[in-house]
Parts: sequence; structure tokens; C-alpha cells
Amino acid sequence: MEQIFDKIPKSSVEYVRGLISSENIIFKLKKSRRTKHGDFSIKKNGLVIITINEDLNAYRFLITLIHEISHYFSVKNYGVHIKPHGIEWKNTFKKLLLPIINNDIFPDQILKFLSNYAKNPKASTDSHSDLSLALNNYNINNSKYVFNLNNGEIFRASNKRKYKMIKKLRKRYECMDLSSKKLYLFNPNAVVEEIIYE
Repeated sequence: MEQIFDKIPKSSVEYVRGLISSENIIFKLKKSRRTKHGDFSIKKNGLVIITINEDLNAYRFLITLIHEISHYFSVKNYGVHIKPHGIEWKNTFKKLLLPIINNDIFPDQILKFLSNYAKNPKASTDSHSDLSLALNNYNINNSKYVFNLNNGEIFRASNKRKYKMIKKLRKRYECMDLSSKKLYLFNPNAVVEEIIYE
């Protein structure tokens, strides 16, 4: 459990420790997973396991940790048959997030979007593009995103396929898969792995 405290802002350690110190949860760090930042599961023998991607910056790691701990308390308080991101989880997540939404823990750049996100949290912070981009600014690598691209630019996405930027729609970006010629919609904050100059 101690390994997770090295991954979050120091000013949040006491709060998180208080949440989980008397709970029987196993925490594991995982290599980067493209489809999720963290995971909560209960094994058949009752073992509770929370996994979090080890490469997350401290702020995203903390939000993900609270997200997964909220799953644990939701199941503990309401039973296993609730919806994973239903009203019980939302209310629990909001309650657990509220004490850490402050300037001692998060920079203003994140705080303004986190406060808004916390009013009605979704299954992933990535679905709140402003918050996701603000969090990404604290990543170690300087990522480039789909919204940075110009029409006609070719890029490799995280699925290793090549796409061509076609145009911006209302909220998403239309891109063409160069091998299949099919059109796909990308979130503006989708990470571009490589820009290809041909």
C-alpha cells in the first residue's frame, strides 16, 4: 500500500491514508493501459484489488485512486448489484473528492475544471476534455493531441494505425484510417503518438 503514497501529491497523503487504513484492499501498480487509468475488482474469494497505471502524473493518479476507492465504498455500502458508475458511485465519488478539491493539492489550472467535473462525474476524466487536457499538461512527456493537428496531417494513433485528419466537427474530429479508408471520430484530447511527414 505504501507505494501508492509516493505517487500522489504529498499534501493528499494523510487524507488518502485515513480513507483506506482500516480497509482490506490490495493496491497494485500496472504498466500503462490504453483503455483505462485504473480498475476495481472483487475476486470470488472476496479479495478486493485496485490497480492503477504507474505512469500517471500525481494529480491524475490521485483522482484515479479516489475514483477506484469510491467503487469500493459504493459496493461496501450498497451491495454488488449497483451500476458501476451509477448514482451510488457518483455520490460516493463526489463525497470523497470534495475534501481534496483545494489549492493545497491541485494547481488552479486543474482545480477549476475538477470542480466542474465533480458536480456530475463521469466514468472517466477523459470524457471531460478540459479537465483531461489540464491534467495532461502535467505529464512528463509533452504529448501532442488530435486538436493540435491541421487538416490533411497524417498521424499514428495509440492503436498504431495511421490516420489522416479530415476536419473538426462540433465536438470531435473526423479522421480517415489510411489502410481501410473508413472515417472515425476522435476526441480532441486523443494522444497522437507520432506525426508522419510524407
